[in-house]
Amino acid sequence: MAKQDNYPARSVYKLEEVQKKYGILKKGNKVLDLGCQPGSWSMYAAGIVGASGQVVGVDLTDVMIGRPASSAGSAIRFICADIMMPETITLIKAIQSRFDIVLSDIAPRTTSSKWADQQRSLALSIQTHAVAVELLKSGGNYYCKVFEGEGFKDFFDAVRRDFRVAKIVKPQSSRKESREVFVLGIDYIGSRTGEPE
Repeated sequence: MAKQDNYPARSVYKLEEVQKKYGILKKGNKVLDLGCQPGSWSMYAAGIVGASGQVVGVDLTDVMIGRPASSAGSAIRFICADIMMPETITLIKAIQSRFDIVLSDIAPRTTSSKWADQQRSLALSIQTHAVAVELLKSGGNYYCKVFEGEGFKDFFDAVRRDFRVAKIVKPQSSRKESREVFVLGIDYIGSRTGEPE
């Protein structure tokens, strides 16, 4: 189905499902897509936000993302960088200082240890939340993949403190046996003292 719809990966439907239910992406939005490779989420977002919006994708893999599926979509700006490094925030801000939504389908390179993989996934998710707090506009949204396990509750509680609504989402397109879930934060209410919106 993804190939028929001109997307490079089936993960796009995990975003499409939450978009249809909650409408987290809107025309004209500025979107930050963390862990964007191979580009399906960025392409989908670009088609929704349109030419008046903007999509910035960040990934460790140097993949050049082409035009979005919709000819009316926004262009996608790509940054090859590590979100765990402080200088990546500077690179993002050089393109756009504030975003309406931060997306993350980021995942670690897996090992033979499920516990280690879950902890590495959690560390990446915690960092995407920190990036969202740094770069989201007031009222912005956040949608992030994470694997349930040790430390997950503390992560979700942190998201709940920063958003008016916080939900744990298990898309139908996720494999039932997977511990993968998505944390959705709607309407950012966190504070950044001393910084203009």
